[in-house]
Amino acid sequence: MLRAGFGLLVLGLCCTWCPGQGSEDAEHVTCGSVVKLLNTRHNVRLHSHDVKYGSGDIQEVSAFGDDGEGDDLDTWTVQCSDTLWEREDTVRFKHVGTSVYLTVTGEQYSHPIRGQREVHGITSANAHNYWKAMEGVFLKPSLPPGAGKHDEL
Repeated sequence: MLRAGFGLLVLGLCCTWCPGQGSEDAEHVTCGSVVKLLNTRHNVRLHSHDVKYGSGDIQEVSAFGDDGEGDDLDTWTVQCSDTLWEREDTVRFKHVGTSVYLTVTGEQYSHPIRGQREVHGITSANAHNYWKAMEGVFLKPSLPPGAGKHDEL
């Protein structure tokens, strides 16, 4: 199980492309993109595997890897309602290897960070597995080469 402050989890994760997935010249994270989520503070990947805990279908989600390198169980599919994942949109992350959704619990803990929440994987989509980018660096896509030129004729 991974415990992380909800805000810290979102702020501390960086979305990176998975090698061999999708177009090599992709400029946007699209709905259906396969990504790896990196905790930039600790340089580990958000990881899951078919390990249950508790009394139900809750699946463990953990931080995994060395120096930002993990394995094939670090991949998540971005699920959203449009073509592109826009800054204001909510998305879901579905684990590629086990088909669970990244979910946050309603429980809050006081140690080691006050207000932290537990994240885990569950098999069904619900209101607790929507994610939204709240803070961070947002890059506006640039124009294709030559698209912004002005010809004086």
